[in-house]
Formats: sequence, structure tokens, C-alpha cells
Amino acid sequence: MSSPQKADDPGKHRAFVSVSVMLATVLQTLDSTIANVALPHMQGSLSASQDSITWVLTSYIVAAAIATPLTGTLCARFGRRRVFLWSVAGFTIASALCGMAQSLTEIVAARLFQGICGAALVPLSQATMLDINPPHKHGSAMAIFGMGVMVGPILGPSLGGWLTDSYNWRWVFYINLPIGLIAFLGIAAYLREPPEQKAGKFDVLGFVTLSLAIGLLQLLLDRGEQQDWLNSTEIWLEMLGAIVCFAYFIVHTWTAGEHSFFDRALLRDRNFNTGVVYIFVVGIILYATRALLPPMLQSLFGYPAILTGLVTAPSGAGTMAAMLIVGRMIGKVDVRYLLGFGFALTAYSLYLMAGYSLTLRPSDIVWPGVIQGFGLGFVFVPLTTVTFATLPGTLRADGAAIYSLSRNIGSSIGISVVQTLLTQNTQVNHASLSEYITPFTQGVETYVQTYGAAAMASLNAEVTRQAAMIAYLNDFRLMMALTLVVMPLLFFIRVKKKAPGEVDEMVHVAAD
Repeated sequence: MSSPQKADDPGKHRAFVSVSVMLATVLQTLDSTIANVALPHMQGSLSASQDSITWVLTSYIVAAAIATPLTGTLCARFGRRRVFLWSVAGFTIASALCGMAQSLTEIVAARLFQGICGAALVPLSQATMLDINPPHKHGSAMAIFGMGVMVGPILGPSLGGWLTDSYNWRWVFYINLPIGLIAFLGIAAYLREPPEQKAGKFDVLGFVTLSLAIGLLQLLLDRGEQQDWLNSTEIWLEMLGAIVCFAYFIVHTWTAGEHSFFDRALLRDRNFNTGVVYIFVVGIILYATRALLPPMLQSLFGYPAILTGLVTAPSGAGTMAAMLIVGRMIGKVDVRYLLGFGFALTAYSLYLMAGYSLTLRPSDIVWPGVIQGFGLGFVFVPLTTVTFATLPGTLRADGAAIYSLSRNIGSSIGISVVQTLLTQNTQVNHASLSEYITPFTQGVETYVQTYGAAAMASLNAEVTRQAAMIAYLNDFRLMMALTLVVMPLLFFIRVKKKAPGEVDEMVHVAAD
């Protein structure tokens, strides 16, 4: 056939392939956040309630979570290049359908389709970047990949707000069309098919049970706070359903032999297993902190959306700078030192955030964010490189899907936990602070007599503001403590020293 489908010389046209697959990554990650700021505008345009409009976000997350583990199976059956092209084309078409939607039902259906098509983009991009680069350049390749993964969520809110204000909410989806077209043409022209994977029999039961478990877990995490968690029958049903389905999946995986949906060969790579556990914890700790700052700045400090974007965006610049630096250090510096340095910077940034007050200057927000972003860059690249260093190329699509899924689930759990604690602690702190405001408290009686009924409302608003600030600080302290607690996991990674004359590449194994 034509040269793009040959398996030899995977590094040919490396630059064009890199640009094309990273555009696909940006396409998917951008859409994970760009629609958030447009929800109020969608709600009015589509005549939806405040609760129902959140399905625009939830449907995309659930569909992507369910479809992600299917990536390896589809690649084995149809080929990575073909799956890549289908995914980009489907995602682009779904984006157009989202922009043209005239009702809530239409946009939710289009978002489901978009999530299904976009699920494979990030793991396929990661696997492709590893395949087209030799082992000693994997660190640099993962630095480029990491920038693609991070630039989408960083630009999403700012770009979405600008498009919504300047045009209308439909353009947060239409912006995907030119990006998707360029990515599709580049992949079609330059991407070669990697070595053939063995296509086994499709495990329907394994896929269904895992999909239901993931979908129910995502629904539980997304809707738990709205439904008051375990006080809701819906949440109980989702939790029990997720547990039962996941238990069935585990039992089935160990008894299905070669025809299991989950390739058990991944479990024999200790390095990969360590990395998956680590990225799950990283998702809980690092991504949850990024979910706290924007609402804090807007609700407590009155920052407009544009200013919020300006003071939080530098954290992304810190991440990108760190990735460029650490990409050149991979293979030259012990990966444990790089990871330890990254986690130490992250803990220090959270320590600074835990010292916030209600009299912050913009610079007080910018610099801890830059430090945290720099630390995140020193964690993401070495961790990704070490996880796939010993994984065979035929398992990379499966491995990248599981790795990406683990990070996403960790992020969902972390965000849900900090948001729940924020709500609960605000209420507790409000009750505690209110005890000091009574008719007998010095100054309160005079204040009320002077300003009348409005005084009590003003006092209550200020108590709520102080209570919320304390709750935010408690969340930052929790994230700092968790960052320090997981640092001993570094001892589970051991660097295999190079033998004389050995090729300069990094090979890591998990400690026995």
C-alpha cells in the first residue's frame, strides 16, 4: 500500500507527525474546560434549568471515561492510524453538531458523541510520540506531549470566555473545526502504522462491566455534591452499582484467560504498575488544587473572569518552562531526584497558598501558581517517561489508555473531595464564627442600631466570606499534606545503571 501505512522507519516525518498528533491532543483537552464558562449563556439560549445544563459537562466526561479503555482493543482490530483518523473526524463533526444544537437534548447527545470520539485522542497521541522517537529522546517527546496536555485546560476558560463575550457560546465548539481539519490532514498524510498488534476476540462482558463501573463512578463524583452525597438514593444506587460492576470485572478478568478485555500482560510490567498508581495519586493532589483558585478569586475577591484568567495563567507558563528543562535532563539525572524536586516545589506552593488572606494582591496569586506549575512540569514528564520505559510497543496503546484513565479518575476524585470539604467546612466555620456575633458582643449592638436591618445582612455576608476563606485554606493544607505523604512512593522506583557501552537510554524498574 502507500507509504503512510508502512511499519518501517516510524520516525520519518517526525516533525509533521508531532504537530498533527499534538493538535489532536489540544483539541480534546481544550474541550474539557472551554465550555464551562459558557454554561450560563447556553442555559438561557436552550431554555434549560441550572441543574440540567450541567449535563453538557457531565455527558462529555462520562462518555470519554467509558470509551477510553476501548482504545487498545480498537487499535488492535482496526489499526492505530485508522482509529486516530476516525476519532479526529468524529470529534470535529460532533463539535459542529454541538454548535448547531437547538435544544438541551441535542447538545447532550452531541456531547456524548464528542466524548466517545475524543476518548482515544490523548492516549493515541502519547503512544505515537513514544513510537516515533528513539528511547533516549522519550523524555523530550513527553515534554512536548505534556505541553499539549496542559495548554488545553490552561487556555480553555480564557478562550471560552473571550469567544462567548465577543461572539456567542456556539463558537466555543466551532473553534474546533479548523484545528480538527488540520490535525486530520496531517495524520492522514504523515502518520505511519506502527507494528501490528494481535487482535483477540472482543470481550463484551469485560467491556460492559468496566464501562458501567466507570460511568457510575463518574456520575457519582459529578452529582454527589448536588445530591448531598450519601443522603441521596441516587448516589447510593450509583455507588453500589459501581462496586458490583467493578467486582464483576475483576473476577471476569482473572478467569477469562487470553480473551479478557484488559490485557493482563500490562500487570507483568512493574514499572508501568507503579506509574499508574502514582499518576492516580498525582491526579488527586495536583489537579484538585487547580480547581480551587478560580472560584475563590471570583466569589471572595470579586475578580472578573478576564482578571482571574490573567493571574492563574502564569502557572501554565511555569509548567511549560519546566517541561522544556526537564526534557533535556531525562536520562542524565536520576528520575527520583526530578520527581522529588517537583513534589517539593508543589508542597511549597501549597504552603504559600495556605497562607492566603482576604487582602491578597495579584502578585500573591501569580507567584505561588508559577511555582506550582513549575513543580507540576517536573513531575509529569519524568513520571510519564518512567512509566512507559519498559513497556513493549505493542502494549503502548492499551497502556496509554489505562494511564490516561487513571489520571482522569484521580482528578475527578480529588476535585470532588475538595469541593465537598469546601462546602461542609464553610458551613461549619460559619456556625463557629457566628457564635461571636450576638447582641451582647461589643460593637455589634451599636452597628445594628446605626445601620438598621441591612446591618445584619452585611454582617452575615462578611461571616460567610471569612468562613469560606478558612475552608479554602483548609483544602490547601490538605493538598500540601497529601503531597508530602506520597513522596515516599519515590522509593518504589529504582534506576537501572548503564552497563559500559550500553545505549544512552533510561530504563527503570519498580523496586522489588
